[in-house]
Amino acid sequence: MLDRSIAEHRLTREPPVLAERRRQGLAMYEDAVMPTAADEHWKYVDLDFTMETQSLPAQMGVKMAPPTGVSRVSASVVDGFVAIEQELPDGVEIVRFDEIAERDPEFFSSVVAGRSDDIFLAGNAAFAGDGLFVHVPRNTAVAGPIVIDIQSVSAGTISFPHIAISLGENSEASVVLIFRSSEEELVVAPVVESTLGNAARLSMTSVQTWGRKTKGIGYQRVRLGRDSAMKMGEVGLGGALGRLDLSVDLDGDGSSYILNGLSFGDGEQVLDYRMVLNHRGRNTSSNVLLKGAVEDEAESIFTGLLRIEENATNTSAFESNRNLVLSAGAKAQSVPNLEILCDDVVCGHGSTVGPLEEEHLYYLASRGIGRERAERVLVKGFFDEVIDKLPSQAVAAPVRDEVERKFVAAQVAGRLG
Repeated sequence: MLDRSIAEHRLTREPPVLAERRRQGLAMYEDAVMPTAADEHWKYVDLDFTMETQSLPAQMGVKMAPPTGVSRVSASVVDGFVAIEQELPDGVEIVRFDEIAERDPEFFSSVVAGRSDDIFLAGNAAFAGDGLFVHVPRNTAVAGPIVIDIQSVSAGTISFPHIAISLGENSEASVVLIFRSSEEELVVAPVVESTLGNAARLSMTSVQTWGRKTKGIGYQRVRLGRDSAMKMGEVGLGGALGRLDLSVDLDGDGSSYILNGLSFGDGEQVLDYRMVLNHRGRNTSSNVLLKGAVEDEAESIFTGLLRIEENATNTSAFESNRNLVLSAGAKAQSVPNLEILCDDVVCGHGSTVGPLEEEHLYYLASRGIGRERAERVLVKGFFDEVIDKLPSQAVAAPVRDEVERKFVAAQVAGRLG
C-alpha cells in the first residue's frame, strides 16, 4: 500500500532539498482525494481503482527488449528506477535527482516543480523512486537524440517515473521519450518537466504504447524562456487509459511552442488529452494540431485552453483538434477553448468530429479504387500530415505501421461502420 512509512524511509537517505520536496508531496497526497467523473477536469473518465489499493514496486523489474525505431537508448526508467546507459551524446549530463540535488540544490529547485494538490502529481512527489535529470549546458548543441525509455513491467503495481529536462541559454537538443509497459494490470503516473533557458531550442517526440491493461496518467510541464522554441510530437496508441495533462508556460518574450500529435484508440481504450497553453510573454506564438481516430468502443477526449494574459501583446495562438469516428460504438469529445485578456492578439481554434467523408470515398471509387482500399488511403492520409511532422522521423515508420495495423484489423474483422 501507499503509506507514509515508504516515503519517510526514502527521504531519510536523500539530500535536504529533495527530502523537503518529498515531505511536501506527502502532505499534499494525504489531503488529496481521488478524482471522479463529476470533477470537470476528469469529465468523461471513469477511474475504476483507488490509490489505497495500489502498491509500489519493491525493485526494478526485468527490462523489456529495446524499442523499435531508435538506434540507442541514453537512459531507461523501469518501474520508476533509473538505469543510465553508457552511450550519451556529447555535452549531455544525465544523472539521478539525488546527485544534482546534492551538488546544486538551488538549481534543482529551479527546474523541478514543487507542491500540487493533484493526487497523482502529489503521489509522484511523495513516492517516486529515482528521478532522472537531463541537462544540456548553455551554448551547447547536441548532435544526436537523447532517447529515454520509460517502462512499467511489474504486475499489480503503481509507479511514478519523473524526468526533468533543462536546456541552458542558447542550447539545442532533441529528445525522444518512449512509454511502454507489459501486458499486466498496472498503473503508471509519469511526470516530464522541460525548462528552456533564453534562446534554447528543444525538439521532443513522445510515443505512448502502454500495454492493453495499463492505466497511464501522464503529466508534461513546459516553461519557456525568452526567444526559446519547442517543437513537440505526441503519439498516443496504447493503454486501457492513456491520459496526458499538458501545461505550457510561454513566459519569455518571443518564445514559441508547436505541437503536432495523433492518437488512435480501439477496443475499449480511453485516450484523454488535457492541454493548457499560457501565453504570458510578449510576441509569443503557439500552434497545436492533434488528430485522433477511434473505432470499436474506444473513446477520445480533447480539452484545450489557450490563455492569453493581459500584457501578452502580439500573441499568435492556434489550436485544432480533428477526429475520425470509425465505428458506431466509438466516441470523440472535443472542447477547444480560448481565454483572451489582451486585445493585440491573433488567435483561433477549431474541432471536427465525424466519419470518413463519403465524398472522398466516392472520388476514389470513380478512379477504380475499391472501398476497402479507399478507406485505408484516407486514414493513412489523415495521419500522415502529423506523422510527417514528428520531430524524430526515426519513430515515424513504426508509428505509421501501428496505425495501419489497428485500422486494417478492425476493417478485416468487420468492426467498422
